[in-house]
Amino acid sequence: MTETRHPMAPEHLPYFFAAADGSDSLFTNMVFLTIIAVVLLGVFYFTLHSLPERMAHKGNATQLQLISILCILALFTHNSIFWVLAIVLAAFRPPDIATPLNSMAASLQNLVNRDRTDD
Repeated sequence: MTETRHPMAPEHLPYFFAAADGSDSLFTNMVFLTIIAVVLLGVFYFTLHSLPERMAHKGNATQLQLISILCILALFTHNSIFWVLAIVLAAFRPPDIATPLNSMAASLQNLVNRDRTDD
């Protein structure tokens, strides 16, 4: 079977025209490009969304749990205020109040124990 061209057809057809066998290279390329773009966009979204949690891994466990809860709330409710609160909380370390208080309590306990042994 020989392929004959229509006498009115131009000599050169653009590459995005469908071929005679029904294959459409532009459509195929666009399907692959769309799938790749959706996957990359999802990876970027979830990477950006987990930024506060990755920042909080240097902090204490309570802060990490609070930031994780805020990030999950932001993910499921699509309220950006939760994500903003999580990133602010991860960026600024809360002051350590417990260590000086524990040190004072231990010192006072040592003073009380020393007074008891002197008696």
